[in-house]
Parts: sequence; C-alpha cells; structure tokens
Amino acid sequence: MAKHRNDILQGTLALLVLRTLATQGPLHGYAVTGAIQRSSAELLRVEEGSLYPALHRMEQQGWLKATWGITEKNREARFYEITRMGRTQLARERKTWARLTEGVERVLRYA
Repeated sequence: MAKHRNDILQGTLALLVLRTLATQGPLHGYAVTGAIQRSSAELLRVEEGSLYPALHRMEQQGWLKATWGITEKNREARFYEITRMGRTQLARERKTWARLTEGVERVLRYA
C-alpha cells in the first residue's frame, strides 16, 4: 500500500502561515502547526523542521514580527504576528496560488 503524503507543496508554507496568523492573531510555532492542521481538517501537517526556518525567514523579510511570551502550558516561546508587509505579501501569495491552481486544474481537465 502506498504511503500517504501530506507534504506541503513547496512555496505554499508562507501562504499558509501568513493566512493563519492573519486570521488567528499572534501564535507560537507549535500553535501555528496545530492551527494549520485543524483548519485543513487534518489533511496538512507542517513539520517543525520546515516551519521554524520559514518563520525565521519571514521575520527577516519583515512579514512577521516575533516577541517572547508565555504559552498556554506556561512555557516561554516566540509568538509570531503578521506585519503590514506580511499582509501585502499574503495578498501576493494568494494571487500566485490562484494562478497555480487554475493552471493545474486546466491540465487535469484537458490533458
């Protein structure tokens, strides 16, 4: 039996993270992964090894702002919040995703 893969298509992680933070407000990394998994009806899982470098990269690009805070389990963690630049990038990412999915759908329909 083939192993089911739920890897996130390269390039979509930023879209998912930005959208999650835009809708849910500041979250720590583990909460971001849980929110994506829950909102995708458990179809998507973001591995921590992919998430944290992406969060760091998005922070460096000015799309996210990170501050230290305390989690619901009373642990110190960095909480990420989308910035104005991040909202602009989210709009770009959504347009790119729409073009990509339209192209894939056309190939599937007519190929």
